[in-house]
Amino acid sequence: MADFLDWDAWRLRAALEAREVSAVALMQASLDRIARDNPRKTAIVSLRDEGALLAEAQAADQATARGPLHGLPLAVKDLANVASLPTSLGSPAFAGTIAAKSDIMVRRMQDAGAIVIGKTNTPEFGLGSHTYNPVFGATENATEPGMSAGGSSGGAAVALACGMVALADGSDMMGSLRNPAGWNRVYGFRPTWGLVPDEPVGDLFLHQLSTNGPMGRCPRDLALLLDVQAGPDPRQPLGRPHEPVAPRLRGEVAGRKIAWLGDWGGAYPMEAGVLATCEAGLARLAQMGCEVVAVPPPFPAAALWEAWTVLRSWSIAASRGPLYRDGGSRELLKPEAVWEIERGLALTGEDIQRASALRSDWFRAADALFQSFDAFVLPTAQCFPFPIGWHWPREIGGVAMDTYHRWMEVVVPVSLIGLPTIAVPLRGARPMGLQIAGKRGDDLTVLQLGEAWHEGG
Repeated sequence: MADFLDWDAWRLRAALEAREVSAVALMQASLDRIARDNPRKTAIVSLRDEGALLAEAQAADQATARGPLHGLPLAVKDLANVASLPTSLGSPAFAGTIAAKSDIMVRRMQDAGAIVIGKTNTPEFGLGSHTYNPVFGATENATEPGMSAGGSSGGAAVALACGMVALADGSDMMGSLRNPAGWNRVYGFRPTWGLVPDEPVGDLFLHQLSTNGPMGRCPRDLALLLDVQAGPDPRQPLGRPHEPVAPRLRGEVAGRKIAWLGDWGGAYPMEAGVLATCEAGLARLAQMGCEVVAVPPPFPAAALWEAWTVLRSWSIAASRGPLYRDGGSRELLKPEAVWEIERGLALTGEDIQRASALRSDWFRAADALFQSFDAFVLPTAQCFPFPIGWHWPREIGGVAMDTYHRWMEVVVPVSLIGLPTIAVPLRGARPMGLQIAGKRGDDLTVLQLGEAWHEGG
């Protein structure tokens, strides 16, 4: 297998531009790696025809560079549409459905020269941080055979870690760019909500929970892809302007103050070893010149969870309710999806207003925290990768999990108010990561902290 498959994407892109590596050679090597590893890992799904892909790579070699991703093979998470490819959403209700056009984020990556080779696996509708579905099966962890890859961007993280692709997109509602990054020893970045637009369909105001973003093997690659994905769409009212971050990635981080929130004052059960692994990793932040301070929880965990579960179920009921109301489709939905939809449909306006008020209270409390700190840090998950055959962990640290997603409660403080957050991988016998979260809109600071972390490794 070609050594360049393990290069970072920015280095590969430079080699392609200098004609040191051809797009055809890169494509062939990528397809060979997929043929070798993917039958076991199930990271890539709906792979396109080899002949067509090699023809596109040859055309890329013969053409003037179209953009910063020119000639790079890319697989798109199977929640986003790629024109002429299936979008299954991991659900038998949509299996085989061919997309008529590419979503805005996908078009931006294609316009930048990326060659889409197929899709990456995801749980049904992206629900749950464990990538398995009845359409394609389960995605195996990149380094721990027989264990979960996390999710919902589990296919993307494993494809990256195994060298099948050098860059990947993902999406994150409840840790989906963070948990799989930590569990597969790569990097994921959840941008400030609104920085990377979704499709301008349906409601454009109410459901500010999920966002698309980049995954890579280093923060420089995250910046490369984010600069392609980000920027406002005039058809959408809540977009944010974007100034390229890649040229400014190396910034001074010494003196930055970091709040360590650990298990949120004991509110979040942790598997034995998780906190010790994370606390050992904090030493690297100190070596970077950052001041790391353990602080008490800045907001009640129960209030965060109440707001999150209400707003999440409300959002899922809005998007998947029509499937539930269709008797034939309802039978194809997994129990967790049905549970979310039924909860969402039962909510009152008063329930939703209370949840929104709690979210607003947390935003104000977080803003107060950021008056004293540049970022706060949490683990990327509350447990290490679990067996691939499980649906989810039923208990952590002796505490029973009362929902399918309670074991990922540690990601809620970020998701609820749309903070920019990078997941950085930790050294350790078992894979785990840290979330480094910054103030809303301060994506550059977060990426600079991630870059310093990477360079210090």
